[in-house]
Amino acid sequence: MENIRTPIVCMLGHVDHGKTTTLDKIRGSTVAERESGSITQHIGATEIPLDIIDNLCGPLLNKKDFKVPGLLFIDTPGHHAFTSLRSRGGSLADLAVLVVDATDGFQPQTEEALDILKRYKTPFVVALNKIDKIPGWQTTPNQPFQQTIKNQKNKTQTKLEEQIYEVVGKLHDAGFQSERFDRVKDYSNTVGIIPISAKTGEGIPNLLMVLVGVAQHYFQENLIVQKQKPGKGTVLEVKEEKGLGKTIDVILYDGIIKVGDEILIGSHQNPIKTKIRGLLKPKPTREIRETGQKFQKVNKVDAASGIKIVAPNLENVFAGYPFQVINQQNEQQIKEEMQSQVNEILIETETSGVIVKADTIGSLEAIVKNLKESEINIRKATIGDVSKRDVVEAEMINEELDRVILSFDVDTLPEAKKYAEKKGVKIFTSKVIYRLIEKYQEWVEEIKQKREKQRLEKIIRPGKIEILPDHTFRQNNPAIVGVKVHSNIRPGYRLMKKNGEPIGELKEIQERGEQVNKAEAGKEVAVSISGPTVGRQIEEGDILYVDIPEKHAKVIEKELKNKLTEPEKKTFQEITEIKRKDNRYWAI
Repeated sequence: MENIRTPIVCMLGHVDHGKTTTLDKIRGSTVAERESGSITQHIGATEIPLDIIDNLCGPLLNKKDFKVPGLLFIDTPGHHAFTSLRSRGGSLADLAVLVVDATDGFQPQTEEALDILKRYKTPFVVALNKIDKIPGWQTTPNQPFQQTIKNQKNKTQTKLEEQIYEVVGKLHDAGFQSERFDRVKDYSNTVGIIPISAKTGEGIPNLLMVLVGVAQHYFQENLIVQKQKPGKGTVLEVKEEKGLGKTIDVILYDGIIKVGDEILIGSHQNPIKTKIRGLLKPKPTREIRETGQKFQKVNKVDAASGIKIVAPNLENVFAGYPFQVINQQNEQQIKEEMQSQVNEILIETETSGVIVKADTIGSLEAIVKNLKESEINIRKATIGDVSKRDVVEAEMINEELDRVILSFDVDTLPEAKKYAEKKGVKIFTSKVIYRLIEKYQEWVEEIKQKREKQRLEKIIRPGKIEILPDHTFRQNNPAIVGVKVHSNIRPGYRLMKKNGEPIGELKEIQERGEQVNKAEAGKEVAVSISGPTVGRQIEEGDILYVDIPEKHAKVIEKELKNKLTEPEKKTFQEITEIKRKDNRYWAI
């Protein structure tokens, strides 16, 4: 027996463009306000039955014309770091809504979402959000677009048209034909652009009407499912529920599940086998993750649906893992397929690289993808809290930049924290994935700059001194003389004469009886030089130069020349000329 399942609609778009807020307007909830940093961090599922859509749409929609039971929205994270989560959303969805901020236009993540939709050939519409922010906009709450546009002055309507055609142009560049939704003749080859305000509700009825209409008229065949087909789905969240113990929130996207069914759930070790003791369904329009809501007990559920499963042996289940109803014939095959799917994401190597810990397989997948795109090596990527074992493993890595743990939305166990502080292992934590990666990259840049500064500080810079007449305080072992500094000198620098002849090492510098570690151009100081004897190898009145090693001279030429003082630049030119008398290719 066949029936029409609920179409799965995936929300995509740039961070802060209003994906969750649009759903909030539809379901009258405030999920967006509770999200960390106002960015959705996990996939959420919301079922909107046809009756509610009918109420919201009013005369725009006659529910008798429709067979689809409603819409099941998946709200996905919006930042570019979540490409892989959105890819899963894209591949799972029958339809997608690309939310674009009318005042902000296309952003890199908007274009990235388009790439995903193109890759998975997922049909979509554009919700052009925040029309209420257009200068001069007159708000008519919750009204269809055709009604609200009539209340706008010509100037405001023109501004909206400009923004619509900017989107049309961007979509054209990406290979899509598009038009304002009420001008679209055929949704199978044209993307509808629906102006909306998630804040005021304007245009929301049109968005729902178009989604139901497109699903019904163009994709009905794809929505036909066999009632008795074993169910397949994805775990959204693992939750401890009072009186029930560990439960899992899931999205069932194919087939049917019943109380008493045996299911396999993917795991980072081996797939977990368990038996369904209870199925709980959230009330319509309630987001499955919302707290404090009452669930309805049901005996069976058809796809597509957001559902809570009560079952034993869920301790090692994490969000993002697949699950499937099994029987004796297909158990082994499904087990192998699941393990292979999970192994693509979990990483365990012996190479140098960062260690990643995350709360869900979806988050882990997103972080891993982002790190790989940034060419950051990964030693290990797993799910769960940061343990002492993770810190011990990080401690063994030689490279400081890799001696790091990136922790997304999980706890660091007290023992692990204490050990990390003791051993100098850096742990970065965040509840927003893109910020976690940014924190790490900022730190890496800081360390690299510090290292670069230290490297350049070790470079021997150009120096020049002139031995003053009547200022010989000791002739040798070491020779101590008064000098005029023409460009900076430091103790430890080797010296040479004007003809390039090496004459010894500058040991100490004294200024007014005080030992100093540097003498700047223009100063007169006393210096000790090991090697020469005054009156033999050197004389009062001699000019002496710092004998720069060729390797250092090349670094000065390529990296430091612009940072030299004017006296140093002049001295460097003189040293180069001296050296090139014997070797014309010196420091080239």
